[in-house]
Amino acid sequence: MELISMSAEVFNAMAERLEAIENKAHSLCRRQEDLALKKWLDHQDVCQILGISKRTLQSYREKGILPYSQIRHKIFYRPEDVQRLLQKSRQP
Repeated sequence: MELISMSAEVFNAMAERLEAIENKAHSLCRRQEDLALKKWLDHQDVCQILGISKRTLQSYREKGILPYSQIRHKIFYRPEDVQRLLQKSRQP
């Protein structure tokens, strides 16, 4: 086992810098939480917008028709991708 000693001044300075880093990380995480999932749609929203069933939506995912992201066990869709799919289906 190795023992390292340092002055109280150095230790306090290091602790302050570590606390500043921790505060910055928390601030960034809070900002991301505010923005992250508000812009994404879940399966209920997409089914309602497209007028399709959950099974059809699953088929779209499997065939690569509609891009998605999965966070843990929940699937989300970007509104732009849903809008793009709507525009493609309306073209003659």
